[in-house]
Amino acid sequence: MPVVWEGYSLYAPAKGVKALADFRLLIVFADGERRVFDVSPYLDHGVFQALREPAVFNSARISFDTVAWASGADLCPEVLYRESHPVEA
Repeated sequence: MPVVWEGYSLYAPAKGVKALADFRLLIVFADGERRVFDVSPYLDHGVFQALREPAVFNSARISFDTVAWASGADLCPEVLYRESHPVEA
């Protein structure tokens, strides 16, 4: 959950990621929250086009508190949090 500090939202950094089917990611944030992020809306744009290749998409890893791929694509933690959905228990 984001924390608001002097008008700025601070999100917990991503600490774990697992590539799922249908271009989705399971992301674990530093506060323990687990969320699913759908990458498919990005796949027609720039550096994200390379993620259509399953081997490239599956190379998702944590880099500097966010998710990055071997192709050079990455997403900031704020986008990962805002555009993801909590995992249902």
